[in-house]
Amino acid sequence: MAKHNDSSLVSKGLRYKLKIAFSLMSILPLLVCIYLVSNYILPSAGLRLDIALAIVISVFIAIIGFFVIKEVFDRILSVTTEAKLIAGGDISRKVDNIAGDEVGDLGDSLNQLTRRIRGNMDELKNYSEKTTEINLAIQKRVLVLSSLLQVSSLISQGSKLEDILRIAIEKSRLLANSEAAYLLFKEEDSENFYMKVVDGVRTQDLLKIKVDAGEAFDRVIKNNRYFVLDSENKLPEDSSAVFYEKFKLRNTLALPIFLKGKLVGVLGIGNTKESFTYKKEDIELLDIFAKQVSIAVENDILMHRVERLEIKDALTGLYNEVFIRARLQEEIKRAISCQRPCGFVLLNIDNFKKFHQNFGSLQAEAILKKISTLLKSSVSDIDRVGRFGDNEFAIVLPEKNKRQAHETAEDIRKKVEFAFSEEQDVNKHVTISGGVAENPLDGIDAAELIAKAGESVKVAKAQGRNRIVGVM
Repeated sequence: MAKHNDSSLVSKGLRYKLKIAFSLMSILPLLVCIYLVSNYILPSAGLRLDIALAIVISVFIAIIGFFVIKEVFDRILSVTTEAKLIAGGDISRKVDNIAGDEVGDLGDSLNQLTRRIRGNMDELKNYSEKTTEINLAIQKRVLVLSSLLQVSSLISQGSKLEDILRIAIEKSRLLANSEAAYLLFKEEDSENFYMKVVDGVRTQDLLKIKVDAGEAFDRVIKNNRYFVLDSENKLPEDSSAVFYEKFKLRNTLALPIFLKGKLVGVLGIGNTKESFTYKKEDIELLDIFAKQVSIAVENDILMHRVERLEIKDALTGLYNEVFIRARLQEEIKRAISCQRPCGFVLLNIDNFKKFHQNFGSLQAEAILKKISTLLKSSVSDIDRVGRFGDNEFAIVLPEKNKRQAHETAEDIRKKVEFAFSEEQDVNKHVTISGGVAENPLDGIDAAELIAKAGESVKVAKAQGRNRIVGVM
């Protein structure tokens, strides 16, 4: 801003200007006096030149005084107007034509204040944007943490592997603006991978994908390291075209899933965004999901192994269904090789569901235990008795043909009927129905014999219950 000449009136202070204006304006009364003297006191002398000149000079000086005062008040009014607009929220306003007096100092101070306010507002805006970014990052972390806890809860509850994998893939898709998340499993006796679970866009197309050992995920498969494809990590042009043609993803992040040090799968996320780059935290968070998937797979394997090792039913003490099926298959093989018969009996408690509803779980369990005791006491040492369902029992009878098996089943049916006939409540008179099958007449493996015996049970129920069906 240019400085005014110190000798000019504009450069003087407001007090000085007001003094001059007051002095100039004080001439007006003097002019009135001159007018009265010239018109009433000295009328005979005529118009004198000095009086006329004094009048002209007085008028000129009065006009100058008027414009000085007007200039002062116009500038005060300008500063006041700008101050009102700034106070109303328009901080883009600025006081112009600032002179080196008190009004100029006020305008300059007002401009400095608005500049400082604008600077503070810009700084607050930057802080607000940064705070918003931080809040979004915190919300994403909280969401991811909640997802991890949900997956961990499913694992600890022993949920089905399919449910755990589905939730894990759904939640991993929340990472890194992903449009799709996928889980590849390794095929048995092969280095190739097939798509196990997919979530997001083009689900049906992705489920059909199979990946060769050296295709796209070579780093994951061979080096057991994470695989990144984005704007900073690119594949050769041919490989990139093949990957996009198969996955329809421009960017992807994939991590290996290990089981006892061996690669069993690949967990990945991806999107189709341009100029996208994965961050280190994306890799770290997806690695946690990969480890959870590994734990879920290992737990599922252990649970199935325990089920295979467990051969007894916890409630009745009889063999369980898994054991009976396996034992029946073994006895059929032995019977075929020795050309001997092998019988199979399937027994079902009549109206058990209704009994359970009427008398509750405790009495229903008591019935199961009582019948189990009768069954064990009714077979020989080489026979095997098992609980085959909620209210169903099975008996493997080596060396017995269909008629002998029917006799055994009929004997058990009568024992059960007699054991519960003494109950005073008629609704507690429990009976059983059954079906009989024999190898090889009704089948050459366990599945066929079980199916045949099951059909016979249905026939017995249709005939009025408390029957044994199976002898031709």
